[in-house]
Parts: sequence; structure tokens; C-alpha cells
Amino acid sequence: MRGRVMVDEDNGDVVMTEQPRGRGRERRKGRGLRLGGRGESRQQTLLHDEEEEEEGGNDRNVLQLFTPLRSVEGWSVLLSGVHEEAQEDDILTLFGAFGHINNLHLNLDRRTGFLKGYALIEYENFMEAQAAISGMNGTKLFFRIISVDWAFSTGPFEGRRSFDTHRSRSPRRHLA
Repeated sequence: MRGRVMVDEDNGDVVMTEQPRGRGRERRKGRGLRLGGRGESRQQTLLHDEEEEEEGGNDRNVLQLFTPLRSVEGWSVLLSGVHEEAQEDDILTLFGAFGHINNLHLNLDRRTGFLKGYALIEYENFMEAQAAISGMNGTKLFFRIISVDWAFSTGPFEGRRSFDTHRSRSPRRHLA
């Protein structure tokens, strides 16, 4: 679903509006996946693609819109990279400056009793959550840089790995 987030300035409500989708490219199934479909040569297909790019109809070049989604009780923000010895009060004082916090969830490791490294904060208002994300993303909490982003969204999040990189998640070695 493509949409736009619109904020009502009177009471801070957020409304999601849908944008109509164009027909765009057809999806084709089957063996071979002919470039141009039935009866089209490769040259005709390339000319057709160039026309679409000039008209702006090629969906691959269109930037997908990233829009946050509202959870059931409010706007959820995800903190990652939280130090394992951080306490609930520390996070409440830091993020409480941006607005009223409806809910704070800290997941603890059963064996150690320390934090698992992430937290979920729920704000009642969209603008408060947006201010917390823009104000706290990339800051330090207990000498560790935390990343703050929307917990639910319609698009990919910024930190997702690309599929063309090496499959291993271990850090790359830089050999001299």
C-alpha cells in the first residue's frame, strides 16, 4: 500500500491516505520470460522501456514511500543497541522529554537478567514519536550508540542488508 501521512495540526491526529496505483508493468510467468511478450522483438522492447522511462512510468525508478504505521494503542518506536545494564528509569527520563510515554517494554534475558539490547516505546501522539526518533537516533546511552526508528512501517528500514553482499554476518576482515 502506498500512502501519505497527513497530520491534523489541531489535535495532532495522523491520517493515512492512499494514492491510486498506475497499471505499470505487467508481470509475466512461464519459461523463457520473453523480453517483449508475444511477437515483440528485443529491439521493440528496448524502445518501449526507453519510452516508459521518459514518461516516468517505470516503477523501478520510482522511490517507494516510507510511512510509519500506528499500532493499536499509539505510535511505537524501536530502540536498538541499548546497553545491557541500562535501567527502565534511564530510558524513561531520556525519552520522556519528548512527550508522554504510554508504554515501555524492555525485554530481559532469562539467564543473566540483563537487557537483550532493544526496547519498545509507545507514544500517544505522532509528533512526539517523530521528535524522539529525530532527536535520539545516533546518540549515546551508556557509551553505546543507539539507533531509534519506527517499530512498524510500510517500507524497508534503513539498516537492512543488501542481498548482493556476502552472506556471512560476521565482520569483514581487512587484510593489508
